[in-house]
Amino acid sequence: MDISKQVFLVVGTGISGTAAAELLLTKGCRVYLYDGNEALDTASFYQQNPRLQEVTLWLGNVPEEVLSTIDIAVLSPGVPLDIPFVVELKERGITIWGEIELAYVCGKGSIAAITGTNGKTTTTALVGQIMALHYPSVKVVGNIGIPYTQMVSEMQEDTVVVAEISSFQLETIDQFAPKVAAILNITPDHLNRHHTMEAYIAAKERITENQGPEDLCVLNYNDAVLRAFGQTLTQRVVYFSSTEVLEEGLYVKDGQIFWARNGRTEPVIAVEDLHILGAHNHENVMAAVAICDGMGVPMEVIRQGLRGFHAVEHRIEFVCKKRGIAFYNDSKGTNPDAAIKGICAMDRRTVLIGGGYDKQSAYDEWIESFDGKVKQLVLIGQTREKIAQCCKEHGFTDYVFADSLEEAIDIAYDTAEDGEAVLLSPACASWGMFDNYEQRGERFKEYVRGLKE
Repeated sequence: MDISKQVFLVVGTGISGTAAAELLLTKGCRVYLYDGNEALDTASFYQQNPRLQEVTLWLGNVPEEVLSTIDIAVLSPGVPLDIPFVVELKERGITIWGEIELAYVCGKGSIAAITGTNGKTTTTALVGQIMALHYPSVKVVGNIGIPYTQMVSEMQEDTVVVAEISSFQLETIDQFAPKVAAILNITPDHLNRHHTMEAYIAAKERITENQGPEDLCVLNYNDAVLRAFGQTLTQRVVYFSSTEVLEEGLYVKDGQIFWARNGRTEPVIAVEDLHILGAHNHENVMAAVAICDGMGVPMEVIRQGLRGFHAVEHRIEFVCKKRGIAFYNDSKGTNPDAAIKGICAMDRRTVLIGGGYDKQSAYDEWIESFDGKVKQLVLIGQTREKIAQCCKEHGFTDYVFADSLEEAIDIAYDTAEDGEAVLLSPACASWGMFDNYEQRGERFKEYVRGLKE
């Protein structure tokens, strides 16, 4: 498609929307910007985005004479498909793309795409680090924090793109077809956006829909939904499992990761040689091995990358020790399943800080996972009453409320003893108290490092 002949409306003025608009301008397209926030400071926006000075920004609504000229609307990931404005765009027959689709249409190179409820960022970062040991041009993009569209101008035919893709981004793909796709797991999340678990699963599974028989899909065998999904696919499938010994696929046994394939079983790496904690990270490692192998990286290079990789920031990240108490930042544990993995990674009694923005999650399994390991739960944010009620229902009474993250850290520091841990793993999003989980994690680390011994 020659997109230079199309008229585009970019919906959303955050980092994803501005990157998309800038890319479209480089392609010679006619571009308009739209944001539903009528209070947005347009002067400040243009000052911060000087390359978009000539692009008209509409707030709240778009004039009919402009809307009637639009061919394609590019939605930022945070824009739901069911809001009235987007519904109107679809009713007008306007093509709906997301930023991922735009980047795919404009970009070059081969793509490894990674999705799943949890583990995406760690796996994406790990795959990117391994790829960089073997390929001269590697771009790590997507939900990890760098818009895919922002990197398009730097891509060549030999570029390898490693993309972390969210369910929001997968809702708006059309032609997007990665050489290797991975779905790490699917557990309830973002139901305030997708409304049903079925819709959420369907969005995740879209990552494979344009793959051909020569492409590869990497799936978690322990996830019943994904195990069954793999049996419906025509492309090559590699499973991984942290609990089962597979006849075909990657698995963990006796402290070693193995790969059984083509009638042979090959040891990949000993778990003790890894620098990331927890069975969930063994799953991330196995997925990364299969992805990198599928992208043509030799096993010795993969092993080298695995040995050199350390935990991603904000994901069970060791901060420091104070009075013999180990502090861990797991601010990226933004849903109960991710937070369960944080607890499981702890090897000592732990004071847990949780709570935040309500994404309509259920907290029963999270609380059940405490299993004597959680000494006290310090609750903050919008969900604290809801989580406290769930605690009562499960017979867990060692919880207290705090009005701020700093107060929660002080309480946890007073409660924990030498040899124990304090873990920030909220099981909730950060919105309301913080701009994002990164800001929450940075605030945690800064305050903890300043604690007096």
